[in-house]
Amino acid sequence: MLKRGKKRIISLFLILCMCVNVSLYAMPMTVRAAPEVTTPSYVVMEASTGQVICEQDADTRRSPASITKIMTLLIIFEHLKNGRIRLEDQVTTSAYAKSMGGSQVFLEEGESQTLDTMIKCIAVASGNDASVAVAEYIAGSEGEFVKLMNEKAESLGLQNTHFEDCCGLTDSDNHYTSAKDVAVMSRELITKYPEVLQYTGIWMEDIEHHTAQGTTTFTLSSTNKLLKQYEWTTGLKTGSTSKALYCLSATANKDGMELIAVVMASPDPKARFADAMSLLSYGYSVSQMYTDENKDALPVQKVEGGVEELVNLTYAEPFHYLDIAGNNLNDIEKEISLPGVIKAPVAEGDAIGEAVYKLNGSRIGSVSILAAKSVEKAEYKDYLKKVWLKYLVF
Repeated sequence: MLKRGKKRIISLFLILCMCVNVSLYAMPMTVRAAPEVTTPSYVVMEASTGQVICEQDADTRRSPASITKIMTLLIIFEHLKNGRIRLEDQVTTSAYAKSMGGSQVFLEEGESQTLDTMIKCIAVASGNDASVAVAEYIAGSEGEFVKLMNEKAESLGLQNTHFEDCCGLTDSDNHYTSAKDVAVMSRELITKYPEVLQYTGIWMEDIEHHTAQGTTTFTLSSTNKLLKQYEWTTGLKTGSTSKALYCLSATANKDGMELIAVVMASPDPKARFADAMSLLSYGYSVSQMYTDENKDALPVQKVEGGVEELVNLTYAEPFHYLDIAGNNLNDIEKEISLPGVIKAPVAEGDAIGEAVYKLNGSRIGSVSILAAKSVEKAEYKDYLKKVWLKYLVF
C-alpha cells in the first residue's frame, strides 16, 4: 500500500509539472517595458508601416520650437517634386527674413543663395532667417506659406497641430503640435522624400556669404548631436525655446529598419538626446520586420463581356509587418483572394482582389491585387470579330 501511495504521488507530481509547462508555453509573450525617460511626451514609430512601438502623453499639444521646420521642409520638398522650384534657384533674403532672431545663419538683406544652400541652412543649422527667405520665395510671404503648412497638416490628419510661423520662433499659444503629430509629419518627409536625409545627415559644412561687403565663409554646424552619439542616426530636427523647452525628432536606420523617435518638452539639451537614444535602442530591441516584396506570379483573371477574355494581375505594393510581440514570423501565411470572373470594362489599376496575410490564424494585413491593363467592354463588332477568328481556325 505504501509503495502504491508513493507511485500515485509521483504520478500526480509529474502530471502537475506537465500542466505547469503547458500553461507556461501557452502564455503569450510580453513585451519588455519601454525605458524610463525624463521627457514627458514621446513616441517611437516605425517609418514604413507607421506603427507606434511605444508612446507616452503623445497627443498632448505642446510648443514645438524649431521642429516646426519639419513641416517647412516637407512643403519645400513637395514643391521640388512638383517642379515648381529647383535646387539651382536663387533665393534672395528680404529685410524681414534677415530680422529673424534665434538660430540663424546671418543672411544679409539682398543676399542670394541657391535653394540647395538654403535647405542646408534650415536642415543643418536650423536657420530661422533661411526658413523665412525660402517661405517668401515659395509663397510670396511667410503668412501664405504658413497656410500651406496648415493645409498639409490637415491633409495628414494632424488634429493636434496648428502653425503660426514657418520656423517655430513664435511663443503664441496657437502654435502647437504633439509628439505623435511630429512623428507623422517626419514619416511623411523621410518616406516620400528620402533625399532630405542627405541634408539632415550633414555634421558640418561651409557656405559662403556674398554681399556688398565682400565674400565671407560661414560654417554650418548641425544642431543634432545624435549624428555623433548614435551610429544609426540619419536626421532629423532639433528645437528649443524657453516655452517649448528641448525637442527632437530623431530618425535612424539600422539593418534597413527605419525608426522615428520624437521627444518634446525635455528638461535639458543632453536629456533629449539621451532619451532619444534610449527610445531608439528600445525600439530596435523589441522590433522585427516581415517583408514580402510580392514578386511571385499571379494567376490571370477571367473577364466577362470584354474585348479580351483574360487580364494579367499585379500587386499594388510590397507588404510590411512590424512585430513587437516576439512572434515567429515564419508562421505568417499568405492567401490570394480573387473572384471567379469579373465584368468588363476593367481599368488598369482597378482593385480585383487582395493578398491576405495571417499570423496564428489572425489577419495582420493585406495588399490589393490590381488589373495590369485595361479591358474595354466588347461591342457588337468585337463579337463578330471573335466569331470570324474562330471560323478561320476551323
